[in-house]
Amino acid sequence: MSTEKKHKVKNIFDDISGKYDLLNHLLSFGIDKRWRKKALKLSGLNKDSVLLDVACGTGDVAIEAKKFGVEKIVGADFSHNMLSLFNKKSKWIIGNNVQMVAEQMPFKDNAFTNITVAFGVRNFYDIQQGFNSFYRVLKQGGKATIIEFKMPKNKLFAALYKFYFKRILPTIGGFISGNKSAYTYLPESVEEFDVKVDLIKLLQNSGFRKIEVYNFTFGIVQTIIAEK
Repeated sequence: MSTEKKHKVKNIFDDISGKYDLLNHLLSFGIDKRWRKKALKLSGLNKDSVLLDVACGTGDVAIEAKKFGVEKIVGADFSHNMLSLFNKKSKWIIGNNVQMVAEQMPFKDNAFTNITVAFGVRNFYDIQQGFNSFYRVLKQGGKATIIEFKMPKNKLFAALYKFYFKRILPTIGGFISGNKSAYTYLPESVEEFDVKVDLIKLLQNSGFRKIEVYNFTFGIVQTIIAEK
């Protein structure tokens, strides 16, 4: 099952990569940029940071991190097409990206001060193994910052959110990208993830002890910062 999910997710993101940025900004009404900025600010990134951006996609987190003064950035993604776009958008870090999965990182122990993963953890085929890798490659005192969707607690807002997520988003996303199944997978994966996965527990299992949780935009997005 893990191998099947790994390749399914890779194929989805390879296929929609050309429209990925447009749809991210359109379907989130542009708020996704604010989510990344707030999360990176909470992480305390600065010119001395050495950042690994996991599931980096087309490089939006890396570009935002650059504004905080970060110069040493490695982008990592399993989708070749996403990494190609990452190169084009982030020319100042060409050569520093790696095609890989989070569960199997080709890096030395204690190599990074920070790891970020924005809206990618639910696509890991083994989240616990991924977090074990995070812990291994982070320096002591280093931080893993996870930005991820979640289902809001307010019942009325949750109902509206589900309607948008399950009816409107797949239709618009499918029409523009030409791949409706990709934008059906998104809401399905978020709801399943929210019910079945306890990120805090998994991070603790990997050895992280200081863990902070922040909710954005009525609780539809969470940012978790775990320190080694």
